[in-house]
Amino acid sequence: MIKLVIFDMDGVLTSTTHEHFSAWASLFKHHFNLEIDPLLEVKTKGVSRLESLKVLLDHYGIDINESARLSLAQEKNIAYQQLIAQFDESKCLPGVIECLEVLKRRKILCALGSASKNGPFLLKAIKLEKYFDYVVDPTLLRSKPYPDIFLKAASHFGISPQDCLGIEDAEAGIEAIKRAGMFAIGIGPEQLNQADLKVKTFPEISQKLWDEILRGKKE
Repeated sequence: MIKLVIFDMDGVLTSTTHEHFSAWASLFKHHFNLEIDPLLEVKTKGVSRLESLKVLLDHYGIDINESARLSLAQEKNIAYQQLIAQFDESKCLPGVIECLEVLKRRKILCALGSASKNGPFLLKAIKLEKYFDYVVDPTLLRSKPYPDIFLKAASHFGISPQDCLGIEDAEAGIEAIKRAGMFAIGIGPEQLNQADLKVKTFPEISQKLWDEILRGKKE
């Protein structure tokens, strides 16, 4: 029986992928005079800011010290925050509010399990705060695909991982959910082969299917 649903933010509740990658592209153009390959976008999804930076630096063979990495990550975050400053409820992805209403009616707890420290800001901006019972602070936790963020949400409520469900749009996130011992729903265009259930959008999950999932009958 599912008692807690843990949502990722980007690509699940709203889409900030374009904003994230635009901020990285601007950064690399300014500091290294490089045009980032758009194909790298998928490799930066679902992981922390510093992990994303490492992916990009490694790809282009750029070696900088830890202090410089932290400075670049902070600069990127400022650029990203400027891009998302105008977000509102219109930025919710299709079916998100209806999904949250289903869970609220069934008295299922909801947590935000995003690797981004901007999660609380976005949750407020897109007017979804009232649906969430807990927001995981990722600051001192290992980034996905480690299961730390999902396990932190479960432990906060004292709920067994087997009674939790995670929803992600990236391979790293799905791997983290499965490593936490939870049921995984993959959402979006990617393959996400490790997911227990894969859909492109929330409206694909019918009321009947939600009932099966929440009762733990969907294997």
